[in-house]
Amino acid sequence: MAGLNVKGKMEITELDFDSIKSNLKTYLKGQSEFTDYDFEGSGLNIMLDTLAYNTHYNAFLANMLANEMFLDTAQKRNSVASHAKALGYTPVSTKAPTAYLEVQVNDATGANILMPAGYAFSTTINGVGYNFVNTTSRTIQPNAGLYVFGSGTGIPVHEGSWTTTRFTVDLNDADQRFVIPNEGVDISTLSVTLKETEASTTTTTYLAATSLVAITATTKAFFVQETVDNQWEVYFGDGIIGDAVDEGNVVILSYVITNAAAANGAVAFTASGAISGFSDITVTVIGAAAGGAVAETMESIKLSAPFSYAAQNRTVTAKDYAAIVPTIYPNVESISVWGGEYNNPAVYGKVYISIRPKTGTALTEATKTSIVTTLEDYNVVSVTPVILDPETTKIIPTVNFKYNSTITTKTAANLASDITAAIGTWSDDNLEKHESIFRYSPFTTMIDEVDPAIMSNITTIKMSKTFKPTTGTATAYTINFENNLYHPHSGHAASTAGITAGGILSSSGFKYTGDATNVWYYEDDGAGLIKAYYVSGSVKVYKAASVGTVTYTTSGVLIGGTVTLTKEDIASVENYDGIAQTYIRITVQPDSNDIVPVRNQILEIDTTNLSVTGVVDTIASGASDAGVNYTTVSSYNP
Repeated sequence: MAGLNVKGKMEITELDFDSIKSNLKTYLKGQSEFTDYDFEGSGLNIMLDTLAYNTHYNAFLANMLANEMFLDTAQKRNSVASHAKALGYTPVSTKAPTAYLEVQVNDATGANILMPAGYAFSTTINGVGYNFVNTTSRTIQPNAGLYVFGSGTGIPVHEGSWTTTRFTVDLNDADQRFVIPNEGVDISTLSVTLKETEASTTTTTYLAATSLVAITATTKAFFVQETVDNQWEVYFGDGIIGDAVDEGNVVILSYVITNAAAANGAVAFTASGAISGFSDITVTVIGAAAGGAVAETMESIKLSAPFSYAAQNRTVTAKDYAAIVPTIYPNVESISVWGGEYNNPAVYGKVYISIRPKTGTALTEATKTSIVTTLEDYNVVSVTPVILDPETTKIIPTVNFKYNSTITTKTAANLASDITAAIGTWSDDNLEKHESIFRYSPFTTMIDEVDPAIMSNITTIKMSKTFKPTTGTATAYTINFENNLYHPHSGHAASTAGITAGGILSSSGFKYTGDATNVWYYEDDGAGLIKAYYVSGSVKVYKAASVGTVTYTTSGVLIGGTVTLTKEDIASVENYDGIAQTYIRITVQPDSNDIVPVRNQILEIDTTNLSVTGVVDTIASGASDAGVNYTTVSSYNP
């Protein structure tokens, strides 16, 4: 009987309302007390609805409660933060953009001058004004008669407003909590001080506890956690793990409330007022504003908390660095970490870190120094971290597609425009991060799925990188593609005298020192040598000697995809892509259509040089000469 299990009991595994009601009805029909009852009658039907609704609500609540019990399935941020706390992980708060400024007070006199915490510098971005504040009281003495804060390195200033909240400890209030009442707080700027009483004139500074290893009963430390209301709570030790607060103590919390990423990129600052009474102030930007970011998302917390727990507040493996660095610098879009033994060339005793920030394309030198300095608290003594900028390898697809003109009103140009837009989106979604592989098959499938009228596509791939020459100086250059290059045999696509490029390597134009007339280019000879040439009329004129080498495939210690230029004395770079350039572009044909980013490489579709061409598929469209004049495009690069 439906609704009963094999033992004649009511089936309770159904959670859908209609199924619950049906099971209840079937069960009651099977009881002798309800023989011949009309279960569709209004009275019993309403009672069954009530029972079914109650069961359905309870089942839903139980399911939701069960989900919140586990980090992977929790849907509420406070549940995720609570599970992360059990793993020793504190979610990253909103982060203020940080700039590094050298501040010289030109008219200062005396033995020293003071810049107080909260002193502000102003800047404007897109017509909107922002303040950057100093968060530490700083006192300096003159050096060679000059009063300079942050000489050479700059002092860090953070975007936002400097805010202070005070609490008086009441040990009789069991519910007292020290919760910061503001939103948009950068918890990394939090300063915690205590006064014995409100009348006290001295304060004691408490430091943030990052590990329990060095915490004793008298350690002046504080802890932070995210509350159920998505605010930040400060709490103290109990006299066993960290110093405890006493009745009547005054807790003073100072912090920055920020606009997150809005002021990233600020490069011009002015002092907001006098420093120690002196107002002739020169501000020099050492590092532009960067690092502003919104609070860590739930998805990021779920991912990062287990890795942070595994790292145990120390950096031994590459994965440890990948887990710790985002907690130090949350403006991380993607990160790649590798040991020096895997570097090219190998460098032992170092670990390399490449970070793509959420805003901008590279970290400032000041930010790199700050990250490396912070990592000293986690590093193994014998290992030195080095931060490298990401290197972008551009992928240049040439797409030829066929379409059925009888099922669309779009022209080939319309479809080509749709494909170009889809490729740009695909690059954003699937590439442009460390370790994001370009997979040829999904890429071409995506093109076919742009419009039902597209029947097929033949797509060929090239890739390019750029390097910035040191003009006027003979310099060697190495460009690493880190992927094997197409070279089926020695002499393949060898250099020719005609205008057509030879080999599988080409370049943008440049001029040599001492030759202001000719525009030169690079190509390979199909045998591993790089030639430089210029075009005279319809003939290439080559340099007598080769100017470098190309390693097509990995062999022994030779890494495939390595282009080496020896002592090139370049005077200037020609423009390309319609804009002025300072870089020379090298373009090559990969051996595989699947391209893998290695170490600090990031792949990106070159939408500027992307080529998309469409023609009618005469067979699908039913053309009269379809079976006679049907043509296809080569699947191979020329």
